Amino acid sequence: MDGAVPSEILPAAEKVFGDRLPTAIRFAELLVTDGVVRGLIGPREAPRIWERHLLNCAVVADLIPSGASVVDVGSGAGLPGMVLAVARPDLAVTLVEPLARRTAFLSEAVTALGLERTTVVRARAEECVGKLPLADVVTARAVAPLDKLAGWCLPLTAVGGHLLAMKGASAAAEVAEHAEVLTRLGAGTASVRTCGDAVLAEPTTVVDVVREREVARPRKAGGRRGR
Repeated sequence: MDGAVPSEILPAAEKVFGDRLPTAIRFAELLVTDGVVRGLIGPREAPRIWERHLLNCAVVADLIPSGASVVDVGSGAGLPGMVLAVARPDLAVTLVEPLARRTAFLSEAVTALGLERTTVVRARAEECVGKLPLADVVTARAVAPLDKLAGWCLPLTAVGGHLLAMKGASAAAEVAEHAEVLTRLGAGTASVRTCGDAVLAEPTTVVDVVREREVARPRKAGGRRGR
């Protein structure tokens, strides 16, 4: 199997990636070959890698300002962080992932695709606090419920910056359910936004959380695992 774009969604891919489409195709090839062999992408996902994964992630770039610094938490196979780096070479992207086999794949992909402004860090999000510069945007896809995710990601976000959490149908309910927790974590506005409405049959749903202020981080005796 190769990473070719299915003909029925080629117009959407061309619109989303523009002149970066050849690089996106190369990344798709890596995902459906090495990514499957190494257990990062399920075999059943390979045939729908473009519609379900690459385009789904790439349209989130519409919410990211030009030249922004981005930290992608729990990058896995590079969704959405690698896709954003491919689509937007103006971004400085840091991929944070704790598992060695995933960071090995990500590092190899960064080199193969020539993504000079993309860095791979093997760590959990909580281990990066105070070690990575605060980012304009922190992204995450299918990592955890919104309260836990915000606890890991907001401390990596600059005040005035945004946590963009890719979510499904539960997005609005999660915002309502965890509103108090978000406020305690220093968040201001949290809203549900959709991306790719004009090009995707199913637009991508994103919870956009603005970090309004810094808050003291409580010490925990045993620590907590994070992404």
